[in-house]
Amino acid sequence: MALFTVPHIEVKGVSACVPPTVDRNRESRILSDEEKEKLIASIGVEEKRVADVATCTSDLCCTAAERLLAELGWRRDDIEILIFVSQSPDYILPATACILQDRLGLSQECYAADISLGCSGWVYGLSTIASIMSAGKMKKGLLLVGDTTTKLGSSKDKTYEPLFGDAGTATALSYYEGYRGLTFHTATDGSGKDAIIIPDGGYRNMVNSKSLSLENSGGGILRNRLHCRLEGMDVFSFAITKAPKSVRKVLESVDIEKEAVDYYLFHQANLMLNETIVKKLKLDPEQVPYSIREFGNTSSATIPLTMVTELKESLRTRHLKMIGCGFGVGLSWATVYFETENIVCPDLIEYKHE
Repeated sequence: MALFTVPHIEVKGVSACVPPTVDRNRESRILSDEEKEKLIASIGVEEKRVADVATCTSDLCCTAAERLLAELGWRRDDIEILIFVSQSPDYILPATACILQDRLGLSQECYAADISLGCSGWVYGLSTIASIMSAGKMKKGLLLVGDTTTKLGSSKDKTYEPLFGDAGTATALSYYEGYRGLTFHTATDGSGKDAIIIPDGGYRNMVNSKSLSLENSGGGILRNRLHCRLEGMDVFSFAITKAPKSVRKVLESVDIEKEAVDYYLFHQANLMLNETIVKKLKLDPEQVPYSIREFGNTSSATIPLTMVTELKESLRTRHLKMIGCGFGVGLSWATVYFETENIVCPDLIEYKHE
């Protein structure tokens, strides 16, 4: 069982950056008026942010990191590790983390690596960077997490286009001897890989003459083999089964009553799915903030984005006990229990081209 605690690591700050362009589902060109209202009611997305062709996930994460470092007052040379989590990197190679090390002016002695994960990515990334920092007694680290998911899907796919938005985030961590740390549960079921997949473009199925041919799958779905395919019912069934169990395991591990947790930060998958999880766990709705109405499903960025947009005042001024739970592409899922105390949390940033 992948249930473990990483000691001596604390979250010191979190920031988020989104593109300035707002895409509203009530203005959609691929949905009828009746479809718009039904869809908004079920998935909960009224609008989301969309990156232009020149904006990458790394741009959003870099901007979020710059602001966070400035408000923390951290020296760049003191950052010993940078982890970038995304499924929309700058290139197939090199790793985007290497590019970000240079853009942020970090030391060449900085550990830098990419992790390719989506919906569970922030929690998995947090477990990775915390574990390495704790083992090596690294004093400061940056976790950069985000996706430009709107670039991965078809604009003519009614099951995809209305749901997803773009965002990049930065989370700052520090080593503090004796601090209680973070407790994780992580899990994977690769047999469900086809539930969320881009069939072509990797090295299993390389780009070929058929990759760009649009296929009509019915039900308002028109896409090619380089577009993300989402089997909604498979994901729904998986998430409402695995996420509650994972949360319960972490609560039991840290020996805390669910009512004592200030906030439960769930991956913003869709409103109906998330509310089903909340009901299964019998949580107070006041404990469960949402950012999905204004920003959609931003893949790996949803949990830190929700912290910034919905909880910034509490993060800045209070001691908080929180559960974060991500679930999706892989299939993978992960939960973390962590506490914060008056951390740095800048206002949401709108990206501007340099």
